[in-house]
Amino acid sequence: MAKQIILYNLADHVSDEEYKEYVTKEKGPLLDSLSSVKKFELVKVAGSTSIESPCKYAGIMHITSLEEFSQKDAPSQAFQDFMKKWQSMVKDVIMLAGEEIY
Repeated sequence: MAKQIILYNLADHVSDEEYKEYVTKEKGPLLDSLSSVKKFELVKVAGSTSIESPCKYAGIMHITSLEEFSQKDAPSQAFQDFMKKWQSMVKDVIMLAGEEIY
């Protein structure tokens, strides 16, 4: 199964509490509704064993395939509207994509 992993921090004007409410009410339900998304998870990083983590949040989308997501769901108006709002709430974004090995 393909995965898209997004590492990021919140913009300075967004609190953890505000973001949690946004994820619960908007972001999570929208991503879970996309046909190529099997599951969406959001992890708030609490610590690291060796270095200070550069990012406080890690979003993980379990998707049917990178192609299906990028050709069908990513260009949709609903996803584009989501991205516009989400990008105003975050900074230091690192987007990774790949295939599950195990």
